[in-house]
Amino acid sequence: MQVWQFIETLQHNLPTALIFFGVIGLCIGSFLNVLIYRTPKIMMQQWRVGSVQLLRSQPDINPHLLDPVAQIVVQDPPLSLSRPASHCPCCNQPLRWYHNIPLLSWIALGGKCSGCGHKIHWRYPLVEIITALVSMLVIYRLGVSAQGLFALLLVWTLIALAGIDFISQYLPDKLTFPLMALGLAVNSYSVFAAPSEAIWGMLLGYLSLWIVVKIFYIFTKKQGMGEGDFKLLAALGAWLGPLLLPFIILLSSLLGSIIGIILMRKRAKSRPFAFGPYLAIAGIVALLYGDSLMQWYLH
Repeated sequence: MQVWQFIETLQHNLPTALIFFGVIGLCIGSFLNVLIYRTPKIMMQQWRVGSVQLLRSQPDINPHLLDPVAQIVVQDPPLSLSRPASHCPCCNQPLRWYHNIPLLSWIALGGKCSGCGHKIHWRYPLVEIITALVSMLVIYRLGVSAQGLFALLLVWTLIALAGIDFISQYLPDKLTFPLMALGLAVNSYSVFAAPSEAIWGMLLGYLSLWIVVKIFYIFTKKQGMGEGDFKLLAALGAWLGPLLLPFIILLSSLLGSIIGIILMRKRAKSRPFAFGPYLAIAGIVALLYGDSLMQWYLH
């Protein structure tokens, strides 16, 4: 009963709700930092182990030649989101609980490790601040409602995917597929779109980028985009429906083009860059302002 009373208080008191979900956003941002940092490392470790097992299963490969490689792979401690415990990557000093307080610990430590003085990357407080601000914006726009609470799950996952893709150029299936399935499940109750619209949004979201990449490959013989981007756009289509897909594609392409031109001017030669962060940003904008912007454009 007290939980429902607290929810009603948040629904009728916007400042309190914004402060509450801002604090929740900081805590979630702290967890997203772990997810962003460790997920690529976990994937790489799993790929190394899988590669050794695959090579050992080949009859034409001498298994003794793989023993030195296998020993190195096996010696690596298994990684997960919870193990090993948080520590400084420079001096390996374990972090105390009061070193893990979102944002406040970074400010109190002056952005440096308490043991060796190694600088803590600015990405950590930035992710926490962005998560808190976006969480407050979601509640401000959608309220403490089913839409608002499900939208928080969507934007938190998009922030994690954007961070992972930005530092590693991977969009893991362990996040994109559950996000896609959750979008279909949420919209089975027509929270953001009708069930049929969610299905069409997922299919068209995947096919739209897949077709573009195939045409690009026919003319250039180059792979222009990874399949993770297809799955991410399919997940956004499952959440928001097909009508907002053109807006998401145009906005993400515009952002990607601007940032890409800036990066090309700074770099000596062209290198691939992640497109997932721009899809995630466009998806959040479409979630919060897509309908308003579409109506403004059409009128």
